[in-house]
Amino acid sequence: MEIINRKQRIASLTRKLRRENKTIGFVPTMGALHEGHLSLVKEARQMCDVVIVSIFVNPTQFNDKTDLDKYPRDLAGDAALLAEFQVDYVFAPDEREIYGENFSTFVYVENLTETLEGASRPGHFRGVATVVTILFNTIRPDFAFFGQKDAQQVAVIKRLTKDLGFDTEIVVHPIVREESGLAMSSRNARLSEEERAKASIIYKALRETKIAFRNGERNASKLAEIVRQMVESEPLAMLDYVAVVDNETLENVEKIDDTEVLVAVAVNFGKIRLIDNIILNKKQ
Repeated sequence: MEIINRKQRIASLTRKLRRENKTIGFVPTMGALHEGHLSLVKEARQMCDVVIVSIFVNPTQFNDKTDLDKYPRDLAGDAALLAEFQVDYVFAPDEREIYGENFSTFVYVENLTETLEGASRPGHFRGVATVVTILFNTIRPDFAFFGQKDAQQVAVIKRLTKDLGFDTEIVVHPIVREESGLAMSSRNARLSEEERAKASIIYKALRETKIAFRNGERNASKLAEIVRQMVESEPLAMLDYVAVVDNETLENVEKIDDTEVLVAVAVNFGKIRLIDNIILNKKQ
C-alpha cells in the first residue's frame, strides 16, 4: 500500500490505471476510521481492481472551527488499518494541496442543501460538494462508495455526479451499527459512557417507526411523532429535527405512497451531534 500526498501524483497514477483498463474504487473519508468506513472498503475491494481511500479532514465543511480542531486525526493508525484490508493507495493531502493559494471556486447544489443538516450547519454541503468535485476530478473513479448514515450527503453527491457529468457510479452501503443499534460514527468516541449507552434511543425510535409503517401507518406526521416522543423521553437527548422526506428530492411528504421515503433525525447528546435515518418503502 502506498500513501500519496500530492494531487498531481494520484492523478497521474489513476490515468495510468485507466489506460490499463483497471476499475478504480474510491472511498472518500476524513479519517478516524471505524467499521462503517471499513464496510465501504470491503465492498470496494470486492467490486474493483484497485481501491483508493482518501483521508482528508475537509475544513470547508465545518461551520464550527472548534469542531474542526477537535476532529480526531491519526493517519498512521488509519493507514495501518487500511493495509489490513488490502487497500492499494491512500490519498492523504494537506489543505494547501486540495485548495491551493487564493482558492475561490465552490460547488453549490441547489434545493437539496438548505434543509435538515443544511439548515443546522450552514455552508456544510457547499464544502462537501466542493471537495468531492475536486476528488472526483483528480481520481476519476469508476465507483465511489458512501454510507447511508449520511443520507442527505448521498442525495447531494448523486445529484452533483449526474449534473456535472462525472462518469462515476455512486454505491451506497447500509448503515453499520454498534451492538446497541447506535449508528457508527467518528463522533461516538467523544460521547461519555452514559451518553453512548443512552444514544441507542435514536435507533429504537426509528425502529418503532418502521414497525408502525409495516403495520399500515402511512401518515408522515404520525410517523415523525413516534420518533419525537421516544427521543424526547430520554433526558440526555436534545432533538434537533425529525423529518419524513422523499429519499431522492428530500422534499417533505405528507403521506407515504410508492416512492422511497427517508426518516431522518438529528439529536444532540451534550455537545455531540448525532444523525441517523431509515428508509421506508412498500417493499417492506
